Amino acid sequence: MKVLFYGVREVEVPLFHEQNKRFGFDLELIPDYLNSKETAEKAKGFECVVLRGNCFATKEVLDMYKEYGVKYLFTRTVGTNHIDVKYAKELGFKLAYVPFYSPNAIAELAVSLAMSLLRHLPYTAEKFNKKDFTVDAKMFSREIRNCTVGVVGLGRIGFTAAKLFKGLGANVIGYDMFPKTGVEDIVTQVSMEELIAKSDIITLHAPFIKENGKIVTKEFLSKMKENSILINTARGELMDLEAVVAALESGHLAGAGIDTIEGEVNYFFKNFSNDEAKFKLEYPLFNKLIELYPRVLVTPHVGSYTDEAASNMIETSLENLKEYLDTGACKNDIKA
Repeated sequence: MKVLFYGVREVEVPLFHEQNKRFGFDLELIPDYLNSKETAEKAKGFECVVLRGNCFATKEVLDMYKEYGVKYLFTRTVGTNHIDVKYAKELGFKLAYVPFYSPNAIAELAVSLAMSLLRHLPYTAEKFNKKDFTVDAKMFSREIRNCTVGVVGLGRIGFTAAKLFKGLGANVIGYDMFPKTGVEDIVTQVSMEELIAKSDIITLHAPFIKENGKIVTKEFLSKMKENSILINTARGELMDLEAVVAALESGHLAGAGIDTIEGEVNYFFKNFSNDEAKFKLEYPLFNKLIELYPRVLVTPHVGSYTDEAASNMIETSLENLKEYLDTGACKNDIKA
């Protein structure tokens, strides 16, 4: 069967071919993201299409896919909010997602961002890169063992992050809408209100549920401790970016490490280095955020950009297709 994968980066190509040795599918790997009629047309001649984040399967796209004869529409991500699932089901597409992959990939990035900000590494490195080797007050740091880390969302990724922070000596507290069992030796579960009030570092690892709205709001931020750090490697929609920028500009927040932003498809994976004026004009809020560097570290949604995570996502996607072909069903079907 011919399978089209969108959003494949060059370093991932060998991983696809290695994983496909067990399956023998006819793979077409393209770097394009599904974000226009032109990219949707690339699915002509394929029975199976596999998306990644920031590939938007809208009603218009789904109608095109139906006309092209696409039968299987997968995503190699945990999140599925980039697909109009209800309409896809109505059209009869077989859907599947990747329920989990290496939790260490996201958790390690969260810890790396937090520790870099806590120890002021970007500021220090930038200063030294300018040949200024003096030590100043801005480099004075807290130790993680004297900090409380609040983990919002205690699923696989959140709990892995909790274990990593615990291993560094932090006091780790956590909140989940569905309290967990058997985690007491790593994390103390508390209410969201207590987590916000007590944490020196808050790291988000919750899914975005549209009906519940954003987690990080102006009110949320106002209740965070002075000089605290916010980390978001989960979903950009979880936070009110304007409120986050305001909290940083006022000095209430010491720093933020952000891997995903609402509306990121407009600028992530694009190069604006030769047209900064246009970028500032079109995306003033995002520009404000990145200009807060080195207090703010923004990475372009690379949490899962590791060898292990990529292999997991590829393998599961191929297994999803094989399961559909062998049995007519798939345990990783996306529910409407």
